Amino acid sequence: MTTNDLLARITTDPAVCFGKPCIRGRRIWVSFILDLLADGWTSDQILADYPGLEDADIRACLAYGSAMARERFVHVRSAS
Repeated sequence: MTTNDLLARITTDPAVCFGKPCIRGRRIWVSFILDLLADGWTSDQILADYPGLEDADIRACLAYGSAMARERFVHVRSAS
């Protein structure tokens, strides 16, 4: 899966979580997953606690965070 494929899993929608970047239109913020990883959670722990997520979703959050570190903002598709 390419970085662009991963970033396609991240959506923004003003009606969902105030437009914050979320995973596949769900109410799970990218920043929340990044915070868990920063706190030492493993991917397996996150997936166990949030069974609707997939490993690619976690990788998508990392890709988004990486892009944010390079740019001022990341273009993501709007949930429609």
